Amino acid sequence: MEEPQPMGDVPRRSVRSPARRAVPARCALTRLVLPLFVLPLLLTSLACGGSEGTTLVTSSDPRLAEIAVRILPDLASRSGMELRDPVRVERRSRAELERYLEFKIDEEFPEGRAELVSEAYALLGLVPSDMDLRGTLKTLYLEQIAGFYDPDSTTVFVLDDQPDEAIESLLVHELVHAIQDQSTDLDAITALGLDNDRRVAALAAIEGHATLVMFEFLMQQQGQGALDLTDLPNFSARLGPALEVARTESPTLAGAPLVLQESVLFPYRGGVTFVEALWKERGGRPPPFGSDLPGSTEQILHPEGFGRGQRDVPRRVEVWVEDGWSRLYEDTLGELELGILLETVGASRTYAFGWGGDRYVLLGDGDGRRSLVWFGVWDTRAQRDRFVLELEPHLSAFPLRASLTALDIGGLPSTRLLVGDVPDVTASVRDLGLE
Repeated sequence: MEEPQPMGDVPRRSVRSPARRAVPARCALTRLVLPLFVLPLLLTSLACGGSEGTTLVTSSDPRLAEIAVRILPDLASRSGMELRDPVRVERRSRAELERYLEFKIDEEFPEGRAELVSEAYALLGLVPSDMDLRGTLKTLYLEQIAGFYDPDSTTVFVLDDQPDEAIESLLVHELVHAIQDQSTDLDAITALGLDNDRRVAALAAIEGHATLVMFEFLMQQQGQGALDLTDLPNFSARLGPALEVARTESPTLAGAPLVLQESVLFPYRGGVTFVEALWKERGGRPPPFGSDLPGSTEQILHPEGFGRGQRDVPRRVEVWVEDGWSRLYEDTLGELELGILLETVGASRTYAFGWGGDRYVLLGDGDGRRSLVWFGVWDTRAQRDRFVLELEPHLSAFPLRASLTALDIGGLPSTRLLVGDVPDVTASVRDLGLE
């Protein structure tokens, strides 16, 4: 097969707006799209292995409109989704982008919330205690962004400092998001009120789907002809090295805590693996939405059988705290973030396998002291016990005195992690019916 030539001067980043994902220090915190500067590397490594009219697009920029009109029908077909309404495409300056980011960060982190998220993650050992979450996010976004899709205005934006030869590559991924949003309410499936782990799983489905469609389109544009990525063995595995290039080439990303680095990379690496497995198991191009929307990062990390209805649904853990203590912030970690916690404190993330649900609560005693409790549920006692044996030698890595206990909750194998002076706490477990 003839080796494709690398694309021209592609932008270093193509980024979706942080409009609707602002989750605790993790995948939902960042909504970065696959860095386009890694595309030539990946496309080269894989080489060995009609116009619908201007009613499709609205734009004040003739160049953007011409490109979008030309590629939208193909992208919709590859997405397995219907293009129902015109897509708006516009340019924005970096100054306008910075104002937009500040507005969105303020919107998703109302007064005090960013500080509570940071405190919880610091007690879990995931971020430094003095990290400025809002400032870190803003710096990271500004370093990454070259273009984004904003669901609030249903518009794809391209920064006006991007070279003309890069525009088409930049638009492809973002136009897929615009197509997705016409059939699935992307805001709703990543809403702030949902558990963090569930939102991150949805983000991975969104980005994995758009990334696969993007690569099929761009590889065909590279002269490889009609291509079905599901026919390529281990396509998702080939994405990993390209994403590692993204990690090392981005100063802010490379210097961020592991949990923030994974928040950028996991939606693409994990999402591509999940959607690729769904396509192979089901055949065709089923979008990963509706009944095929994953409900946890566990389902993203272990997609085998998901397309055939074999789905390990997590349980809901409820934490009960004695009177006199304030519940300042609470959420779920999920298998992904639990694994990141293990790796951050010096253990192996593989021991998060067998996760069946969890809940952590940041507590305050009224005098300014903070503590944290985390309960986890496991599929088997053997998996729980292996997790305890792996984490226990690393408890000194937590910033406050920590203890880990193996117990049963409602007859289910469980664990309890206490960080700081924690009051009497108990937990209950129930089945989680995902809406």
